[in-house]
Amino acid sequence: MKKLTSIIAVLGAAAAAVLYFSPTALLATTQLLERRLAGLSTKDIRVGEFDIRYYEGGPADGETLLMLHGFGGNRDTWLRFSRPLTERYHVIALDLPGFGESSKPEVGYDVASQVERLHALTQALGIRKLHLIGNSMGGHIAALYSARYGDEVLSLALLNNAGVTAPTKSEMFQRIQRGEPNPLVVRKPEDFDTVMQFVFANPPSMPESLKRHFAAQSMANRVHYDQIFSQLRENYVPLEPELPKIQAPTLLLWGDRDRVLDISSIEVMKPLLQKPSVVIMKDCGHVPMLERPEETAQHYQDFLDANRG
Repeated sequence: MKKLTSIIAVLGAAAAAVLYFSPTALLATTQLLERRLAGLSTKDIRVGEFDIRYYEGGPADGETLLMLHGFGGNRDTWLRFSRPLTERYHVIALDLPGFGESSKPEVGYDVASQVERLHALTQALGIRKLHLIGNSMGGHIAALYSARYGDEVLSLALLNNAGVTAPTKSEMFQRIQRGEPNPLVVRKPEDFDTVMQFVFANPPSMPESLKRHFAAQSMANRVHYDQIFSQLRENYVPLEPELPKIQAPTLLLWGDRDRVLDISSIEVMKPLLQKPSVVIMKDCGHVPMLERPEETAQHYQDFLDANRG
C-alpha cells in the first residue's frame, strides 16, 4: 500500500509539472473544466464563407442569450460569467468571424459587416428571438444589430461598449491620437503584462508559462488585429443615430476604471435609449465579465428579471 501511495504521489506530481510547464496542456485542462462547470460544449457551423465556432449550453427550449466578445477576444471571455445562466437560459457564446477559432478570410471586419454575418448566423441556428449581450466591440455590434433587427431582440446588454463619442476621451484614444501603437495589441512578449494592466483594474494572476503562451498567440495575430482595428476606424458606424431605434430594454454596465473606453459614454447613450438601465462597477476595468464574472452575471440576471415580459 505504501508503494502504491508513493506511485500515485509521483504520478500526481508529474501531472502537475506537465500542466505547469506545458501551457497548451494547462490551458486545455482549464478550459475543459470551465466548460463543464458552465454546462457548455463546443459547436461549429458553416455560414456563408465562414466556419464559426461557438459554445452552447443550457435548456434548448430556454430563451436564448447570445454573447459577443470584444476586440482581440474570443468565446472563452464568457465561460465563468455563463455558469449561473445556463441553468435557465439557452446560452451561445461565439468566436466572432475573424477571431478565436472561427475562420479569418481576407475580408472586411467592420461592425456593419459583422452585424449582417451575425444575423445570418442566428437565421442558420433557427433563433427567432434572443437576448443580446456584448462587450467593447461586441457591444457595438450588439447595439447596431438591435437597431437593425429590433423585432428579434428581447433585451440588450452593453458592457463597456464601443460606438459612441465619449465627452471625456479615453486613455486609449489619447494614445492613438498621439501616434502611439494600439495598446490592445501584443507586439513583443513583455507587452502581455502591459495589456493586462491596461484592460483590468486588478489583473488576474497566472503562471509565466501561460503568459508566454497567450503572448505568442497574440503576437501571431498582430498583423490581422491591426488590419481589423483599421477597418473598424475607417468604416466606423456611430451609434448616436442608431440608439433611439432600439425598442428593447437596455443595460449599460461599465467598470469605472476603464482606460479603453471612457465611462462618460453612458452620458451620451442613456438619453438616447428608450428603456435604459445603468450599473457602474467600482474598481473594475474594461472587461467586467472577466474581472468579476459572478458579480457581473448577477447584475445581468437582475436586469433580465426586472424586464421579464
